[in-house]
Amino acid sequence: MHIENFSSKLLEAAVNEFAKLPGIGKKTALRLVLYLLHQDKEMVSQFGETIIRLRNEVIHCRICHNISDTEVCSVCGNHSRNGAVVCVVENIRDVILIESTHQFNGLYHVLGGIISPMDGISPSHLQIKSLVERVQEGNVDEVILALPTTMEGDTTNFYIYRKIKPFGISVTTLARGISIGDDLEYADEITLGRSLVNRVDFEQSMNR
Repeated sequence: MHIENFSSKLLEAAVNEFAKLPGIGKKTALRLVLYLLHQDKEMVSQFGETIIRLRNEVIHCRICHNISDTEVCSVCGNHSRNGAVVCVVENIRDVILIESTHQFNGLYHVLGGIISPMDGISPSHLQIKSLVERVQEGNVDEVILALPTTMEGDTTNFYIYRKIKPFGISVTTLARGISIGDDLEYADEITLGRSLVNRVDFEQSMNR
């Protein structure tokens, strides 16, 4: 869409902003903007305020680095969960996916990415040091490595394994119900749940 297609520069600017979102093209962006234009001003104001508050007020849990409204997230602060089992994931979206399976009652550790030299992401860019510190405190019995089954994911798994192996805890990984090369987001809830329940010893998984 070119500038001459728009009767309003404000409309064009709004469409361009929405089109910056992942998976949103110009046509979809226009549809969303026109939808908002037909809503009550109060509804649109609330929508905008919610997005602004999300960006300005949401923080990361000081323990697991999950998104939170408070210093400690609702998962880490839930004393009914098994704090001795920590599931390591790439990002916050993976926490939401695993929670949707209702098959895991432990805690999480969000790395914030995976090791990828091609993209300039080294271990120092990730929350690996804080994971090692959690294990070092002695309250963790098992670490589940739930990273993508890609070369980068496997590299990150092995790096973490080498870091926490000296502490003598159990290190497991998801059963291969998750196809090689897949991110967790592409697994259905049942497959992901079974992969968690049937997790295997990490060192044994390397010999397969």
